[in-house]
Amino acid sequence: MLAFALAAFSAIFSVVDPLGAVPVYIAMTAADSREHKRRTALRASLTMGLALAIFAASGVYILHFFGISIGSFRIAGGLLLFLLAVDMLRAQPSRQRTTPEEMQEGTEKPDISVFPLAIPMLSGPGAFATVMMLMTRAHDVWERGFVFVAIALNAGITFAVLLGATVAEKRLGKTGMNVLHRVMGLLLAAIAVQFVVDGAHEVLPAIVGSLHH
Repeated sequence: MLAFALAAFSAIFSVVDPLGAVPVYIAMTAADSREHKRRTALRASLTMGLALAIFAASGVYILHFFGISIGSFRIAGGLLLFLLAVDMLRAQPSRQRTTPEEMQEGTEKPDISVFPLAIPMLSGPGAFATVMMLMTRAHDVWERGFVFVAIALNAGITFAVLLGATVAEKRLGKTGMNVLHRVMGLLLAAIAVQFVVDGAHEVLPAIVGSLHH
């Protein structure tokens, strides 16, 4: 149970990647007051947490509605996460997370907390897929509860990171930020591969069985 809780927290933290949002957050709020920056960070963190919680709670029903097997979703989600991880390992912005057009629109908006900061930068397709897959791997109510706790903790950490964004960027520097991105990218790549393996373990027997028939 403890291992699942740690895995849930680390998976969500890696895919949300609040440190990766720091440079964009600083650029988008450069002309804002300190109070406005604090409100932006708070709204973005709360929106991210709420969006992930909604997908965690309703993800299984969405899959059932569209007739998608859990194994297939795990493989697709794992591949998506792996693409994100590759970009993180290369320390470059990922188009799976947000596009240059969305970032440009964000710089022109008076309030960028919900879009594009919370969605899709902090909680994009990869994050939604992650929480949904974690819920499919939860075996009981305690483990499902841990997923929501992990979401809440990551929302709190994201708020703290964004609040101290300027200090963090100055202390770590460009090289330090890139090192952290690569470390989290490596962790996310391992998680993505595990999701694909789990999905293949569920899908392959059904494929083999249908071939025999």
